[in-house]
Amino acid sequence: MKINVNSAEILLQLLQCISKSSKQVEQVHTLLTTCGYLFISDKWINTLLFNTLIRTYLCLSRPRTSILLFSEMLNHQAPPNSHTFPSVLKASTILSKSYDLSGLSYSINAQCLRRGVLNDLYVQTTFIGLYSQIGDIRSVKKMFDEISNPCIVSYNAMLDALGKSGDMDLAISLFVMMPKKDVYSWTSVINGYVSNRYFGEAIGLFAKMMADEDVKSGILRPSEATFVSVLSSCANRDESFSLCQGKQIHGYMVRHETELTAVIGTALIAFYGKMGCLNYAAKIFETLDLKKVCTWNALISSLASNGSEVEALQVFERMKCLSVRPNEITFVAVLSACARAKMVDMGLGLFRSMSDDFDIVPRMEHYGCLVDLLSRAGLVKEAFECVRGMPFEADATVLGSLLASCRVHGCIDLGNEVGRRLFPMRPDNCGKYVLLSSMYAGAEMWDHAASFRKAMTNAGIKKLPAFSMKN
Repeated sequence: MKINVNSAEILLQLLQCISKSSKQVEQVHTLLTTCGYLFISDKWINTLLFNTLIRTYLCLSRPRTSILLFSEMLNHQAPPNSHTFPSVLKASTILSKSYDLSGLSYSINAQCLRRGVLNDLYVQTTFIGLYSQIGDIRSVKKMFDEISNPCIVSYNAMLDALGKSGDMDLAISLFVMMPKKDVYSWTSVINGYVSNRYFGEAIGLFAKMMADEDVKSGILRPSEATFVSVLSSCANRDESFSLCQGKQIHGYMVRHETELTAVIGTALIAFYGKMGCLNYAAKIFETLDLKKVCTWNALISSLASNGSEVEALQVFERMKCLSVRPNEITFVAVLSACARAKMVDMGLGLFRSMSDDFDIVPRMEHYGCLVDLLSRAGLVKEAFECVRGMPFEADATVLGSLLASCRVHGCIDLGNEVGRRLFPMRPDNCGKYVLLSSMYAGAEMWDHAASFRKAMTNAGIKKLPAFSMKN
């Protein structure tokens, strides 16, 4: 790229024109640095250049670079303003999903206070999102209370924060008192119910949304996120009419010609798969023009969990033939299919191919599937060796599954060892006591069985009673 570099203004205009090209942005950034334009005495142009760079790198999904630029901005005494901090706060929010940035968050707050921009509505609203992400609900509430006249975006940010924190009572109270609601308001509360596993309440609020005058008149329509959340609620609700509710939502989408995106299609496949309607799931899958990895995963999982393990593995092979790269979730699905079908060699081969062919490091879920695969095939000793060879400590779910297999196959000694590892993890859980007691009873070791029942009673732990969904 050849340009006549004779002013910071020209480079600024150029930067604004090429903001979507990472390579060209880096070239202009280099020119700004080597020509000294980021360090000139004119504070106004200096601040504007830094603001543009910070915002541009954030739009290029490079939040870490945005934060480094903010630090450099302060070091060179370029005064940040109300246009600087929203981008910096958004970059911090993104990074806080992977790193503990609590200290940075409070430092930025101090900078805003020092620069006199903490009363800016946009800055305050962005702070609500950041504090929510780091789990500081106290600061979220304090920041919202300091907003003299919240706009609908501020209300929505607060609704999202309350949903993430689990305070749905306060979320509903705030939602009811809002002077105006948009689709994000409704969806934020529905998402809050779903994330806290209040699936019935999520479906109930969606029904109220559909009865709202703005929706009836067509002013407001459910978004992609709304449909995904409510379909997830239908899929996870253990009620006989959940299938009917999900079909009604699907019917609404068809009648109103809602675009069948990969995200909505994936949600529908997962819903019908959970309901056992594999024909519907497969039909929607074939209808989709764009199939993302999550779409393939949804169909593979649906098939694997409904007794169609061979078909699930066939879909996986088709996926690879079309050069769609599987991810960690894909391998959880195909390993589960192998476990249910007791296809040991296939499962072991797929487990090895994760790292050999796709550079995916196996996580706890993958090792759990491997242990389940071996255990279901009666290879309990091999499953135990798998647990011993894991690069990290097995969690309670993996050990609980292995203990159940020890009971089924009468592996008393291994069961003792697994129980010894499991007890410190779940001291108040009745399951391990019942499993060990049943294992000893199955081997007619009545004294041992009785001792575990007695230990359970002495610890004040009660066995959860069984129940029937029919009643």
